[in-house]
Amino acid sequence: MVPQISVIMGPYAGAAGFGAAITDFIFMVKDTSHMFVASPDVIRGATGEEVSKEDLGGAKTHSSRSGLAHFAMDSEAETLQAVRELLSFLPSNPTEPPPARACADEPGRCDDVLKTIVPGDPGAGYEMRDVIRAVVDDRHFFEVQERFAPNLAVGFARLGGRPVGIVANQPAAQGGALDADASVKGGRFVRFCDAFGIPLLTFVDVPGYVPATAQEWGGVLRHGAKLLYAYAESTVPKVTVITRKAYGGAYAVMASKHLRADVNLAWPTAEIAVMSPDGAVNIIHRREIQAAVDPTAERARLVQDYRDRFANPYTAAELGYIDAVMKPEQTRPRVIRAFDMLRTKRLERPPRKHGNIPL
Repeated sequence: MVPQISVIMGPYAGAAGFGAAITDFIFMVKDTSHMFVASPDVIRGATGEEVSKEDLGGAKTHSSRSGLAHFAMDSEAETLQAVRELLSFLPSNPTEPPPARACADEPGRCDDVLKTIVPGDPGAGYEMRDVIRAVVDDRHFFEVQERFAPNLAVGFARLGGRPVGIVANQPAAQGGALDADASVKGGRFVRFCDAFGIPLLTFVDVPGYVPATAQEWGGVLRHGAKLLYAYAESTVPKVTVITRKAYGGAYAVMASKHLRADVNLAWPTAEIAVMSPDGAVNIIHRREIQAAVDPTAERARLVQDYRDRFANPYTAAELGYIDAVMKPEQTRPRVIRAFDMLRTKRLERPPRKHGNIPL
């Protein structure tokens, strides 16, 4: 088994498209490459529907709507350069370690920008890519599937010169909530990293799953289970950093201790709970709020009390779900030390043909 990459620079249809779809990464060139099972002419003849080649199977469509293309590049030269960079993170086969390189970026570097990056307002978003870049070597993050399911960011970077795969909720898109597309995107990426021995670093700021009938009818439970399955089955070193919200089932799915993550760290701003303080208070203290002289003030008091008592990293640490609460600016050195400790991790599973991932 070796990493498989498809580079599409022209029309790709029918069985050839299926062949590309089973590779690990697909690169497409904007405006010149197209991929589909049935061409626009075939669709027009069968259904009368009018659609252009670009709208049906162009690079922009497959990189943002279908998720089939991992990269949509502006030119062939840019495509080949991106392929070279991707290969620099990958071993040639699963028996070799990921390729390390000399690191000029100080492993002990602390970044003060992380002190204030999480807004004081729990409902405000922020850019998780800024967190990632502040932590990784040379502030360089090679993102995969950037335009598809933007509420979850995945990609490659280096820590102390060694490649890692990164999975991160993106609070700047849908508040970082998970949905079916994000779960499929994350699950496939986690499984790829595990297949080739690439350690996983997960950044968590997730309020839950997107609440919508379209998500429920579209099988979000089945698709969400793919990410859970991928993390639970992976045997590579897994380090998790919780920056803010970590609520309910979405928290459990994001490389929690419950899925056998090795080291789980949290910032003081982390809120780890079954649900948000607002939602919990509305359920637990509904009668008290209704009977209060000033329901608004009473609700605010109860929300703050719940946040102080339960929705914080210290309670989770007491229960063993968090290994350490650290200052945000110390994230890079703490994460590098964790991966150094896990470098010799070996986990053998009982022999079996394969598991049955929820496809």
